[in-house]
Amino acid sequence: MAGVLDSVNQRTQLVGQNRLELLLFRLRGRQIYGINVFKVKEVLQCPRLSSLPNSRPVVRGVAHIRGETIPIIDLGMAIRVPPIPAEEVPNSFVIITEYNRKTQGFLVTGVDRIVNMNWEDILPPPKGAGKDIYLTAVTKLDDKLIEIIDVEKILSEVSPLEDSVTEKVLSRNEEKDRGSTLPILVVDDSAVARRQIERCISAIGMDVITKNDGKQALDFLKELTADGSKATDHISMMISDVEMPEMDGYTLVTRCKSDSNIEPLYIMLHTSLSGVFNKAMVQKVGANDFMAKFSPDELAERVMDILDQA
Repeated sequence: MAGVLDSVNQRTQLVGQNRLELLLFRLRGRQIYGINVFKVKEVLQCPRLSSLPNSRPVVRGVAHIRGETIPIIDLGMAIRVPPIPAEEVPNSFVIITEYNRKTQGFLVTGVDRIVNMNWEDILPPPKGAGKDIYLTAVTKLDDKLIEIIDVEKILSEVSPLEDSVTEKVLSRNEEKDRGSTLPILVVDDSAVARRQIERCISAIGMDVITKNDGKQALDFLKELTADGSKATDHISMMISDVEMPEMDGYTLVTRCKSDSNIEPLYIMLHTSLSGVFNKAMVQKVGANDFMAKFSPDELAERVMDILDQA
Protein backbone atom coordinates (compact mmCIF):
# COMPACT_ATOMS: atom_id res chain seq x y z
CA MET A 1 0.00 0.00 0.00
CA ALA A 2 2.81 2.43 0.81
CA GLY A 3 4.09 2.08 -2.76
CA VAL A 4 0.70 3.04 -4.15
CA LEU A 5 0.47 6.08 -1.89
CA ASP A 6 3.98 7.22 -2.80
CA SER A 7 3.22 6.82 -6.50
CA VAL A 8 0.12 9.00 -6.23
CA ASN A 9 2.09 11.79 -4.62
CA GLN A 10 4.89 11.56 -7.20
CA ARG A 11 2.74 11.36 -10.31
CA THR A 12 0.04 14.01 -9.91
CA GLN A 13 1.92 16.17 -12.42
CA LEU A 14 1.28 13.71 -15.26
CA VAL A 15 0.22 15.24 -18.54
CA GLY A 16 0.36 12.98 -21.58
CA GLN A 17 -0.49 12.76 -25.22
CA ASN A 18 -4.07 11.52 -24.89
CA ARG A 19 -2.99 9.40 -21.93
CA LEU A 20 -3.98 9.39 -18.30
CA GLU A 21 -3.23 7.52 -15.12
CA LEU A 22 -6.10 6.19 -13.07
CA LEU A 23 -5.99 5.50 -9.37
CA LEU A 24 -8.14 2.41 -8.89
CA PHE A 25 -10.13 2.02 -5.69
CA ARG A 26 -13.05 0.14 -4.22
CA LEU A 27 -16.14 0.98 -2.28
CA ARG A 28 -18.18 -1.73 -0.61
CA GLY A 29 -18.51 -4.59 -3.06
CA ARG A 30 -16.45 -6.00 -5.90
CA GLN A 31 -16.84 -3.13 -8.38
CA ILE A 32 -13.63 -1.22 -9.19
CA TYR A 33 -13.69 2.54 -9.69
CA GLY A 34 -11.16 4.99 -11.06
CA ILE A 35 -10.14 8.60 -10.59
CA ASN A 36 -7.57 10.56 -12.59
CA VAL A 37 -4.30 10.73 -10.65
CA PHE A 38 -3.93 14.30 -11.89
CA LYS A 39 -6.73 15.34 -9.52
CA VAL A 40 -5.32 13.51 -6.52
CA LYS A 41 -3.27 15.44 -3.99
CA GLU A 42 -2.74 12.63 -1.50
CA VAL A 43 -4.03 9.26 -0.29
CA LEU A 44 -3.94 8.35 3.38
CA GLN A 45 -5.49 6.12 6.00
CA CYS A 46 -8.63 7.78 7.27
CA PRO A 47 -7.62 10.28 9.97
CA ARG A 48 -9.76 11.11 12.98
CA LEU A 49 -12.92 12.84 11.81
CA SER A 50 -14.71 15.64 13.62
CA SER A 51 -18.43 16.08 13.18
CA LEU A 52 -19.66 18.99 11.07
CA PRO A 53 -22.93 20.47 12.41
CA ASN A 54 -25.80 20.74 9.94
CA SER A 55 -23.88 18.91 7.22
CA ARG A 56 -25.45 16.38 4.88
CA PRO A 57 -25.23 12.70 5.90
CA VAL A 58 -22.90 12.05 2.96
CA VAL A 59 -20.28 14.25 4.67
CA ARG A 60 -18.91 11.91 7.34
CA GLY A 61 -16.98 14.71 9.04
CA VAL A 62 -13.98 16.96 8.60
CA ALA A 63 -10.32 16.13 8.93
CA HIS A 64 -7.49 18.47 9.84
CA ILE A 65 -4.72 17.69 7.37
CA ARG A 66 -1.55 19.77 6.86
CA GLY A 67 -3.16 22.92 8.18
CA GLU A 68 -6.39 22.52 6.20
CA THR A 69 -9.84 21.57 7.41
CA ILE A 70 -11.13 19.22 4.72
CA PRO A 71 -14.65 17.78 4.37
CA ILE A 72 -14.66 13.99 4.00
CA ILE A 73 -17.37 12.67 1.69
CA ASP A 74 -18.52 9.05 1.79
CA LEU A 75 -18.18 8.34 -1.92
CA GLY A 76 -20.29 5.19 -1.75
CA MET A 77 -23.18 6.98 -0.09
CA ALA A 78 -22.88 9.78 -2.65
CA ILE A 79 -23.44 7.39 -5.58
CA ARG A 80 -26.18 5.42 -3.83
CA VAL A 81 -24.25 2.31 -2.86
CA PRO A 82 -24.09 1.13 0.77
CA PRO A 83 -22.11 3.51 2.98
CA ILE A 84 -19.10 2.45 4.99
CA PRO A 85 -20.23 1.41 8.52
CA ALA A 86 -18.98 3.66 11.32
CA GLU A 87 -16.86 0.89 12.85
CA GLU A 88 -15.03 0.39 9.52
CA VAL A 89 -14.24 4.05 8.91
CA PRO A 90 -10.90 4.06 10.83
CA ASN A 91 -9.64 1.23 8.60
CA SER A 92 -10.78 2.96 5.39
CA PHE A 93 -8.85 5.35 3.16
CA VAL A 94 -9.29 8.94 2.10
CA ILE A 95 -8.43 10.21 -1.38
CA ILE A 96 -7.67 13.93 -1.07
CA THR A 97 -8.59 15.72 -4.30
CA GLU A 98 -8.86 19.21 -5.69
CA TYR A 99 -11.87 19.99 -7.86
CA ASN A 100 -13.28 23.33 -8.87
CA ARG A 101 -10.87 25.30 -6.67
CA LYS A 102 -11.83 23.34 -3.55
CA THR A 103 -10.15 20.54 -1.64
CA GLN A 104 -12.18 17.58 -0.39
CA GLY A 105 -11.56 14.01 0.65
CA PHE A 106 -13.42 10.93 -0.58
CA LEU A 107 -13.82 8.07 1.85
CA VAL A 108 -13.28 4.69 0.15
CA THR A 109 -12.95 1.11 1.35
CA GLY A 110 -9.61 0.41 -0.28
CA VAL A 111 -7.06 1.70 -2.78
CA ASP A 112 -5.76 -0.75 -5.37
CA ARG A 113 -3.12 0.56 -7.80
CA ILE A 114 -2.34 3.07 -10.51
CA VAL A 115 -2.71 2.16 -14.19
CA ASN A 116 -1.55 4.08 -17.25
CA MET A 117 -4.15 4.18 -20.01
CA ASN A 118 -5.00 5.83 -23.30
CA TRP A 119 -8.03 8.11 -23.41
CA GLU A 120 -9.12 6.20 -26.53
CA ASP A 121 -9.78 3.24 -24.25
CA ILE A 122 -11.96 5.36 -21.95
CA LEU A 123 -15.51 5.26 -23.27
CA PRO A 124 -18.72 7.13 -22.43
CA PRO A 125 -21.22 5.24 -20.25
CA PRO A 126 -23.66 3.01 -22.17
CA LYS A 127 -26.48 5.04 -23.70
CA GLY A 128 -29.11 2.98 -21.92
CA ALA A 129 -27.64 3.70 -18.49
CA GLY A 130 -29.98 6.63 -17.86
CA LYS A 131 -29.46 10.25 -16.81
CA ASP A 132 -29.15 9.67 -13.08
CA ILE A 133 -25.97 7.61 -13.13
CA TYR A 134 -22.83 8.94 -11.44
CA LEU A 135 -20.41 8.03 -14.21
CA THR A 136 -18.61 10.05 -16.85
CA ALA A 137 -16.88 7.08 -18.43
CA VAL A 138 -16.09 3.38 -18.28
CA THR A 139 -13.15 1.25 -19.36
CA LYS A 140 -11.96 -2.34 -19.11
CA LEU A 141 -8.83 -3.67 -17.48
CA ASP A 142 -7.98 -7.36 -17.23
CA ASP A 143 -11.55 -8.07 -18.43
CA LYS A 144 -12.95 -6.11 -15.48
CA LEU A 145 -15.17 -3.07 -15.87
CA ILE A 146 -13.74 0.13 -14.36
CA GLU A 147 -16.26 2.87 -13.61
CA ILE A 148 -15.04 6.49 -13.62
CA ILE A 149 -17.20 8.58 -11.33
CA ASP A 150 -18.69 11.95 -12.25
CA VAL A 151 -17.25 13.86 -9.31
CA GLU A 152 -18.67 17.16 -10.55
CA LYS A 153 -22.17 15.72 -10.36
CA ILE A 154 -21.53 14.52 -6.80
CA LEU A 155 -20.13 17.86 -5.68
CA SER A 156 -23.02 19.73 -7.30
CA GLU A 157 -25.37 17.74 -5.04
CA VAL A 158 -23.26 17.82 -1.88
CA SER A 159 -22.14 21.45 -2.11
CA PRO A 160 -23.93 23.22 -4.99
CA LEU A 161 -22.01 25.94 -6.79
CA GLU A 162 -23.53 29.30 -7.57
CA ASP A 163 -23.96 29.05 -11.33
CA SER A 164 -25.72 32.33 -12.08
CA VAL A 165 -23.96 35.38 -13.45
CA THR A 166 -24.45 38.35 -11.13
CA GLU A 167 -26.27 41.51 -12.20
CA LYS A 168 -23.07 43.50 -11.79
CA VAL A 169 -21.38 41.46 -14.52
CA LEU A 170 -24.49 41.35 -16.71
CA SER A 171 -24.72 45.14 -16.61
CA ARG A 172 -21.39 45.24 -18.48
CA ASN A 173 -23.11 43.46 -21.32
CA GLU A 174 -26.29 45.53 -21.57
CA GLU A 175 -25.09 47.76 -24.38
CA LYS A 176 -23.65 44.88 -26.39
CA ASP A 177 -25.66 43.25 -29.14
CA ARG A 178 -24.56 39.62 -29.06
CA GLY A 179 -27.39 38.47 -31.30
CA SER A 180 -25.26 38.45 -34.44
CA THR A 181 -22.24 36.86 -32.74
CA LEU A 182 -21.41 33.31 -33.79
CA PRO A 183 -22.19 30.59 -31.22
CA ILE A 184 -19.69 29.24 -28.72
CA LEU A 185 -18.74 25.56 -28.79
CA VAL A 186 -18.65 24.01 -25.31
CA VAL A 187 -16.99 20.60 -24.88
CA ASP A 188 -17.33 18.70 -21.60
CA ASP A 189 -18.09 15.09 -20.68
CA SER A 190 -19.98 16.06 -17.51
CA ALA A 191 -23.64 16.89 -18.09
CA VAL A 192 -23.58 19.01 -14.93
CA ALA A 193 -20.62 21.03 -16.18
CA ARG A 194 -22.19 21.49 -19.62
CA ARG A 195 -25.37 22.87 -18.06
CA GLN A 196 -23.41 25.22 -15.80
CA ILE A 197 -21.36 26.63 -18.67
CA GLU A 198 -24.33 26.83 -21.04
CA ARG A 199 -26.36 28.76 -18.47
CA CYS A 200 -23.47 31.16 -17.92
CA ILE A 201 -22.88 31.81 -21.63
CA SER A 202 -26.60 32.11 -22.41
CA ALA A 203 -26.91 34.76 -19.69
CA ILE A 204 -24.69 37.10 -21.74
CA GLY A 205 -26.79 36.55 -24.84
CA MET A 206 -24.72 33.92 -26.62
CA ASP A 207 -25.88 30.78 -28.35
CA VAL A 208 -24.14 27.57 -27.29
CA ILE A 209 -23.39 24.32 -29.09
CA THR A 210 -22.37 21.44 -26.80
CA LYS A 211 -20.36 18.29 -27.43
CA ASN A 212 -19.58 15.53 -24.94
CA ASP A 213 -15.91 14.86 -25.70
CA GLY A 214 -12.95 15.88 -27.79
CA LYS A 215 -13.63 13.41 -30.59
CA GLN A 216 -17.18 14.66 -31.04
CA ALA A 217 -15.93 18.25 -31.07
CA LEU A 218 -13.16 17.58 -33.60
CA ASP A 219 -15.51 15.66 -35.90
CA PHE A 220 -17.99 18.54 -35.68
CA LEU A 221 -15.35 21.14 -36.55
CA LYS A 222 -14.04 19.07 -39.45
CA GLU A 223 -17.59 18.77 -40.81
CA LEU A 224 -18.06 22.54 -40.57
CA THR A 225 -14.82 23.20 -42.46
CA ALA A 226 -15.07 20.37 -45.00
CA ASP A 227 -16.03 22.92 -47.69
CA GLY A 228 -12.78 24.82 -47.16
CA SER A 229 -14.23 27.43 -44.84
CA LYS A 230 -12.62 28.41 -41.55
CA ALA A 231 -13.94 27.33 -38.15
CA THR A 232 -14.15 31.03 -37.29
CA ASP A 233 -16.78 31.38 -40.04
CA HIS A 234 -19.08 29.22 -37.92
CA ILE A 235 -17.92 29.42 -34.29
CA SER A 236 -16.72 32.40 -32.26
CA MET A 237 -14.63 30.35 -29.81
CA MET A 238 -14.39 26.93 -28.14
CA ILE A 239 -14.39 26.23 -24.40
CA SER A 240 -13.15 22.72 -23.65
CA ASP A 241 -12.67 20.51 -20.63
CA VAL A 242 -9.38 18.59 -20.38
CA GLU A 243 -10.48 15.20 -19.02
CA MET A 244 -12.78 13.51 -21.52
CA PRO A 245 -13.25 9.96 -22.83
CA GLU A 246 -11.91 8.97 -26.24
CA MET A 247 -10.02 12.25 -26.77
CA ASP A 248 -8.86 14.60 -24.03
CA GLY A 249 -8.72 18.37 -24.26
CA TYR A 250 -4.96 18.53 -24.82
CA THR A 251 -5.19 16.23 -27.83
CA LEU A 252 -8.23 18.11 -29.12
CA VAL A 253 -6.27 21.39 -29.05
CA THR A 254 -3.25 19.80 -30.72
CA ARG A 255 -5.39 18.39 -33.54
CA CYS A 256 -7.24 21.68 -34.00
CA LYS A 257 -4.05 23.72 -34.15
CA SER A 258 -2.56 21.36 -36.75
CA ASP A 259 -5.53 21.88 -39.10
CA SER A 260 -5.21 25.13 -41.06
CA ASN A 261 -8.98 25.56 -41.29
CA ILE A 262 -9.50 25.17 -37.54
CA GLU A 263 -6.24 26.68 -36.24
CA PRO A 264 -7.46 30.33 -36.03
CA LEU A 265 -10.25 29.35 -33.60
CA TYR A 266 -9.78 30.75 -30.08
CA ILE A 267 -9.64 27.82 -27.64
CA MET A 268 -9.97 28.08 -23.87
CA LEU A 269 -9.27 25.07 -21.67
CA HIS A 270 -11.73 25.15 -18.78
CA THR A 271 -11.01 22.43 -16.26
CA SER A 272 -11.39 21.37 -12.65
CA LEU A 273 -7.68 20.45 -12.69
CA SER A 274 -6.97 23.65 -10.85
CA GLY A 275 -4.53 22.76 -8.10
CA VAL A 276 -1.88 20.88 -10.07
CA PHE A 277 -2.46 22.25 -13.51
CA ASN A 278 0.70 22.75 -15.54
CA LYS A 279 0.26 25.98 -17.50
CA ALA A 280 3.28 25.14 -19.61
CA MET A 281 1.17 22.38 -21.13
CA VAL A 282 -1.36 24.96 -22.36
CA GLN A 283 1.42 26.70 -24.26
CA LYS A 284 2.81 23.40 -25.52
CA VAL A 285 -0.45 22.30 -27.14
CA GLY A 286 -1.26 25.80 -28.35
CA ALA A 287 -4.39 26.66 -26.37
CA ASN A 288 -5.14 30.38 -26.24
CA ASP A 289 -6.28 30.50 -22.65
CA PHE A 290 -6.92 28.51 -19.48
CA MET A 291 -9.41 28.93 -16.65
CA ALA A 292 -10.07 26.79 -13.60
CA LYS A 293 -13.68 25.76 -13.03
CA PHE A 294 -16.10 27.16 -12.02
CA SER A 295 -16.80 30.82 -11.45
CA PRO A 296 -19.75 32.04 -13.55
CA ASP A 297 -18.81 35.70 -13.19
CA GLU A 298 -15.17 35.08 -14.08
CA LEU A 299 -16.08 32.92 -17.06
CA ALA A 300 -18.68 35.41 -18.34
CA GLU A 301 -16.26 38.31 -18.03
CA ARG A 302 -13.46 36.41 -19.74
CA VAL A 303 -15.72 35.39 -22.62
CA MET A 304 -16.98 38.97 -23.04
CA ASP A 305 -13.41 40.26 -23.11
CA ILE A 306 -12.41 37.71 -25.74
CA LEU A 307 -15.40 38.51 -27.93
CA ASP A 308 -14.84 42.25 -27.61
CA GLN A 309 -11.21 41.88 -28.66
CA ALA A 310 -11.99 39.68 -31.66
